[in-house]
Amino acid sequence: MSIVTKPITLHLNGKTVGPVPVPEGIMMVDFLHEYLNLTGSRLGCGQGVCHACVVILDKPDGSSEEVRSCITGAHYFEGKKVRTVEGVGQQNEKGELVGMSPIQQKFLEHFSFQCGYCTPGFVNGATVLLERLKREPVARADVERTISSALEGHICRCTGYVRYFEAVKEVVLGTPGLVKEGA
Repeated sequence: MSIVTKPITLHLNGKTVGPVPVPEGIMMVDFLHEYLNLTGSRLGCGQGVCHACVVILDKPDGSSEEVRSCITGAHYFEGKKVRTVEGVGQQNEKGELVGMSPIQQKFLEHFSFQCGYCTPGFVNGATVLLERLKREPVARADVERTISSALEGHICRCTGYVRYFEAVKEVVLGTPGLVKEGA
């Protein structure tokens, strides 16, 4: 018996990857870890519940969404644009990491994590939220509810929720254009 492989090509963290022959049923988190050595997305529950594994799927319309990579096959991402936590930081024109994203910086400043296992999922979830707010600003009165709704699926076993929440809130309120003026 042999393993049936199928090639995959995708745009990952700003670069084209592939075609790479991988087993047909391989989950995205395993493809990232085993074939690309990108270990930032964490395998937590393996059932899509904890969100430690989420990657960012960039849609053709310019929006983005979280996708749980432990329950989504790698081939689902064929031809698509994907970002992992390794691709969220600030990069120069050569694609080299030159700094953290604002959300990564605030998570550090707020000591948001203890063990850090859930952090990549929170970073990606907060990044998707910030990108959504750039397109669809929220009223100041709705900021806390919006953050809670965006991050409610993320589980932190060390109970860093308050610090994650406060860091995201600081970025949202401190970034021009994310909150509707006068609202």
